[in-house]
Formats: sequence, C-alpha cells, structure tokens
Amino acid sequence: MAGTDFFQSIAQAISDTTGEAFNLRHATTVGGGCINFAYRLESENNAYFVKLNRQELLPMFEAEAEGLREIAATQTVRAPLPVCHGVSGGQAWLVLESLSLRAGRGACDRLLGQRLAAMHQIARPFFGWHRDNTIGSTPQPNSRRETWLEFWREHRLGFQLKLAESQGYGGRLQRDGGKLLECLPAFFIGYQPRPSLLHGDLWGGNYAADESGQPVVFDPACYYGDREADVAMTELFGGFGADFFAAYRDAWPLHEGYPIRKNLYNVYHVINHLNLFGGGYLAQAEGMMARLLAETR
Repeated sequence: MAGTDFFQSIAQAISDTTGEAFNLRHATTVGGGCINFAYRLESENNAYFVKLNRQELLPMFEAEAEGLREIAATQTVRAPLPVCHGVSGGQAWLVLESLSLRAGRGACDRLLGQRLAAMHQIARPFFGWHRDNTIGSTPQPNSRRETWLEFWREHRLGFQLKLAESQGYGGRLQRDGGKLLECLPAFFIGYQPRPSLLHGDLWGGNYAADESGQPVVFDPACYYGDREADVAMTELFGGFGADFFAAYRDAWPLHEGYPIRKNLYNVYHVINHLNLFGGGYLAQAEGMMARLLAETR
C-alpha cells in the first residue's frame, strides 16, 4: 500500500499544477476498478481522484488524460477533467477532478443517448488517433488508416488475435479468426462508416450520473472509428437502459446492418477479456465468431 510520503508527493504536484495549495488530510481507497488502484485525496476544502499502477504504465495514464480532454472539448458528454500525472515511488499516477457519482438511469440515460450521438458527430478525415492507447491495460494501436476495414482488420480484431496466439490460444479461435478477417467486407455491403470520435470502452462501469443528474463517462480508450463500435459495447455487458438506446436512435438512427455488425465489434472486447483475464472467455469468443461466419454463407 502506498505510504504518506507517496501521497504527499502527489499533493505537491497538484499544488504545483493548479497554483493553489493542496494540504493533504486524508487518502482513502476507492473500489470498483479491476485494472488500477484508486484513491480519493482530500484537503480541508477540496478533493481529487487518483489512479495508480506500475511506473512503466505511465503512457497508459497519459493517453487516458488526452482522451478525457478530447471528450470534454466536444462539450457533449461530461468527462472528468485530468489535473496532472507522473511517477513517484516506483508507481505511475493520474490525478482527476473528483466527482460525486451515482448510477445513471431514466432521464440520465436519455441525455447520454442524445449527447453520445452528438459526440459521434465529431469527425476527422481518418480512422485512428494521434497516439496509441490501451483497452483495459492491453495496448491498443491507433495508427491512422484511410479505410475502416483496414483499421479494424489490422489494429483491432487482427491485433487481439495475435495477442491471443502469443498466449497459447490457437486452434478454433485462430482458424475462425483468420476466416473472419478475410470476409470482413461482407459485413459492410451498403454501409460506409465515417470516422467519429469514440469513447472506445463504453461499458456500464464507465458511465454514471453526476450530482445534478447529468451523464458522465470516464476511463476512455479514444480513437476515431465507426460509431457503431461504441453503441455495440453498450449492449455487451448491460448497464444501459432502453431510454438510452431510444434517445440515441432518435438523434441519429443506426444502419439496418447494425444488429449483425455489433457482434463483430464486440468480439474484439471479448477476445481482449480473454487476453486480460484468461480462458473463461474462450468459448464466448469462439461462439461469437462462429455465428458471424454463419452470416457470410
């Protein structure tokens, strides 16, 4: 567990960055994450949220901070603002504004649907981002590509399959994965994705309501890609109500091919969970790929 001197060094960095003295009184653990350790640092009249991990993962926090700024700059969905980041005592850390959060539902779900659609209207003339980042703690390459098929084949599905192979997951996963990479064009007949700003890791645990009931998203893995990839992930693990989906579709209707393509986008996240957390996700990944291949016959 990090000690007092460690947190005092972060408090000093906060003071240096903000130009206001932050006199640390309490450092308390915050639960809920599975990748990083989290703490709330409090002074007499202020508080900050701090994430910790191994010092070699500082680039992960740097990319997260840039993603949060990029989302916040759209003035669509609220995201916690990054304050500073660095390395102390052999650990990397990221300081964010501390928000009072609760579960989003009902009116908040509707607002999220509207504002996510507005965020997806933010476009670039390429697929990718200006830097690589991470999905969980897995590297996520974002080198720019002119076509979405090329980007998804090389930097998303193909990349995760190679990681899985390096961890010993071969056989059916790699066989069907190779076939799926070859037949990707079949899923995009009559549909041309545009490069939209994506959150990139939009599962229910990365969304909440603030103290005024406004939606907040956090822990992004930003890049510019097909907006359907963000919407698809909201269906993978649950946590988003019917009001969210209705509001999103009212603001920007989805293409008729989305119900099939969502499984193509979500198999990326399932293979990533296989790579991060182990073989419990293998059957799910294989089953999803088998169903996708059946759609191409």
